[in-house]
Amino acid sequence: MREQESLTLLGNRQVRYSDDYDPDVLETFVNKHPDNDYFVKFNCPEFTSLCPITGQPDFASIYISYIPNERMVESKSLKLYLFSFRNHGDFHEDCVNIIMKDLIRLMEPKYIEVWGKFLPRGGISIDPYCNYGMKGTKYEKLAWERLAHHDLYPEKVDNR
Repeated sequence: MREQESLTLLGNRQVRYSDDYDPDVLETFVNKHPDNDYFVKFNCPEFTSLCPITGQPDFASIYISYIPNERMVESKSLKLYLFSFRNHGDFHEDCVNIIMKDLIRLMEPKYIEVWGKFLPRGGISIDPYCNYGMKGTKYEKLAWERLAHHDLYPEKVDNR
């Protein structure tokens, strides 16, 4: 089967937007350069989820960066997956870890990190960060180094 034929969402105008968390919408395609190490970065500035206690909406920019292995996530399916959190109730920290773990299961990347930058509610913003490097490889060490230094030089936040 040709690669394009295995992607059901890309170019499909009849796509269903899930009402709640739906990791099954994620699709992959073959990485044509698995011998190269390179980052793929996604920025989702309109991520929303619900507080599991109050049901109030939480808004964030979600940043996903990964070094692909054999498979890569298809961007439209990722958009639909992230949209599926809209009515999902979980804490900020849970959302970023769930996203990372789902993407690890989906494509087994060499390295991945997910950073959520949530708008403040109640006068405080929460910016959880998680990452993973393939066990027993140089990417495991990379994960520890990036975790230890990920916020060494925090950005100036003046828009929230």
